[in-house]
This record gives sequence, structure tokens and C-alpha cells, in this order.
Amino acid sequence: MLTGLFLFQNDLRLHDNRALSLAAQEVDRLICVYCFPYNQSHQRPFSVRSFGQARQQFQLESLACLNKQLANQKQVLLVLFESPLTALPSLITRFDITAIYRSENAGYYENKEWQLLEQRYPFLHFTTTATHTLFDQAELSFELSKLPVSFSKFRKLVEDQPIQPCLVNTASLPPPPSQILDMRVDLPIEPQAPSHHSFYGGETAGLEHLQHYFASQQPSQYKQTRNALDDWQSSTKFSPWLALGCLSARKIIEALDAYHNRVERNPSTEWIKFELLWREYFQWYAHCYQQDLFLFKGIKNKAPHTSYYSERFRRWCSGNTPYPIVNACMNQLNLTGYMSNRGRQLAASCLVNELSVDWRYGASYFEQHLLDYDVAANWGNWQYIAGVGADAREHRHFNLKKQTEQYDPHGVFIRKWQGDIFDGNLDAVDAADWPIYPE
Repeated sequence: MLTGLFLFQNDLRLHDNRALSLAAQEVDRLICVYCFPYNQSHQRPFSVRSFGQARQQFQLESLACLNKQLANQKQVLLVLFESPLTALPSLITRFDITAIYRSENAGYYENKEWQLLEQRYPFLHFTTTATHTLFDQAELSFELSKLPVSFSKFRKLVEDQPIQPCLVNTASLPPPPSQILDMRVDLPIEPQAPSHHSFYGGETAGLEHLQHYFASQQPSQYKQTRNALDDWQSSTKFSPWLALGCLSARKIIEALDAYHNRVERNPSTEWIKFELLWREYFQWYAHCYQQDLFLFKGIKNKAPHTSYYSERFRRWCSGNTPYPIVNACMNQLNLTGYMSNRGRQLAASCLVNELSVDWRYGASYFEQHLLDYDVAANWGNWQYIAGVGADAREHRHFNLKKQTEQYDPHGVFIRKWQGDIFDGNLDAVDAADWPIYPE
């Protein structure tokens, strides 16, 4: 009797999960495991030490939903609060594991842990299957090492390429070993009522939101409304469920195609696919550049004119800068875990250009708080803004006054999120600083 282990990571769903389907076909018993990444500070000196409250809540909701979905198939999710390198060895030994499965992951450090497990257990069968992208690597018309240096070049190569249809839900899963039931850990989660106008974690909520969105007329106006700073109706809001794999990108394409057939195809609906291709580009960008995703000089090997100013960074994090639009965005992020795409561009540009702070600290702060944190999209976009990533321009510097006039002309967003509160200081002057001499 063959016993397999499936390591859930950013694929917290049963629909369109080719990796899980393969595991179900090849083993007689299956252990489903998720290692909760509470602390990643060992990876990088500027990395997060804990999740923000909103991100942690969304993650726990998603795990609770997955556990419920698995229970319907007489399975159970074993959630372990340690890294796979620490958690899996005892399971491998105790249950005589013969094969380990997972979905492909764009994270460099997650892949390093997987490679170390492969090295330590050469007698086990390790299988990785792509579930996080629209295309498999074999479907790309170029070698990964020759990834186009800009999104526009990438888009021209893939935009007309057929996308594989979604895989139907796995009909049944092999049962777990009976002893697994005694190892379950209750998730530290406070139940909340799901809403169609808020983010609630899990595959069920993600699929419901997908259905509601494409049952509305919003896709037909997406291109005109997507830059709104604070409106549930303005953009798709798929990203939190996409980031954890509660929704597959192919599932969204499937729903978009159905909308085209049922309602209409116009520049706005096409822009939804355009945004999914941006996400696709950054996934392969992370696979291609690996640890360079976290380098100060980025992939261009050119250092920005920034440093680490702890006081400025702290004020940026807490929404206490001279820039009300940025303060409002940061206050929104801190309280909700959400920030619009336009808001992220403005906040990132401010940190890099106005405050001259090392972009990696901003990327790390977003990692800590964003509901839709995705290693590829987050770090790739920060490199883009800092001028060290996939962009022909030196850097992206937004005129914050002009952006405020365009996207919050009446100050509604700023007042709602108290962005106009600033104590008048940016840099502290105390005994630790260089002395200031009178004239």
C-alpha cells in the first residue's frame, strides 16, 4: 500500500488542482499537509517576522475552508506551524511515505526547501506540477532563461496562445492514515460572516465572488473604473484568492470567456485578461531570476540612490508623511490588508523617490500586510517601481499632487482614511544624529 504526502502551499483549492489530482491517482493513502509560514525572518534580514492581522485572518479562513472541502471527501488537512524542512521528516518516517507532491511555486526560498528535501530523501518520489499559471513552462515559446525583458514583449508572445481548460474537481481522494486524525491542530481563527462586499478567505468565497462579478455588468466597465482607490465595484478583487490559490487563473479565464459568449467582448473585458497576463509575466519573472528578486540592485545590477532611513520608513508605514494620498493608502492597508493597484504605485513611488528609502523594506512591509501577497507580483512590481526590474525606464516617479487631483479630487478617500494627519516631522533629530552647529 503506497502512502503519499501532498504539501499544500499557494494552491488552497480542490478545483483545477492538477497536482492534487495526480497524487490522488498514484497513491492508496494520502496525507494532506500545510506548513503555516508564521516566521520568515530567517530568510532575509528585511523579511517579515509575522503576518499583519488581516492577512493572517484571511489565510486562516482559507485553510479552514480547505479543511472543510477535504472533509467532504473524508480527508483532513494537517496544519503545522513550522517549515516543511522541520515538519515533514517525522511524517515521512512515521507513515513510511513513498511519494511527495506539491504544486509548482514561484518562491525562491520555498523551492530551496523543496530541493533540500529531495537531497535528503533521494529514495522518495518527488513530483511538482504547475497549477499557479495560465501556461505550463513547456508551452512557452522561449526558454525560461530568455524571458523577455519587458512585459509588452512577453505579452506579444503569449496573448494569442490557447489556454488549457480547467480541470474538473477530483472525484475522490485516497483516505488518510487513521493516526492523522489524532494529530489535527485547531486553527486559531475567529469565525466571521462572509460578505459579497468584503474579502473572506477560502475557495468557496472565491468562487462565489467570481460568480457574482461576472453576473454583473462590472466587467464591461473595468478599464474605466480599475484605478479607483476605494470602491468594491471598481476592480475585479480576485487577487487575494488568486494569491493563495483559492482561485486558479484558468478558472477566471474560463469565466471571462463565458462572459464574452453571454454578454459582450469589449476593451474593458479584454483588459481583465491583460492584467492576468501581467500576473503571468511576474510568475515566470520570479522563476527566471530566483534570488535576484530580492537584491537591492534587482535584475539590472544597478543600485538605486536610496538607503535605509529608519524614521522615514516608520512614518511611511504608519501613514505619517507629508503626502496625504500616501498616508490614506497606508492607513487603509494597515486596517484592512487591502490597497488598490493605483495606491500601491503611489505608496511605492513615495517611499523610493520622495523618502529615498531602500525599496526592499517597502516590499517586505507589503508582504506582511497585503491579503493578496504574492512573492512574484509583489517583489517584481517593487523592482519595477524602483527602476531595477522589468522596465526600460530608469524608475517610475509619480507626481503625488497630480495623482491626488486625478484620483481623489474632492479628498473623499483622504478624509475617510485620515490621510491628512501629519505631525510635521519627517526626520528625527536627537543625540544619535550628527551634531548641528549654530550659524
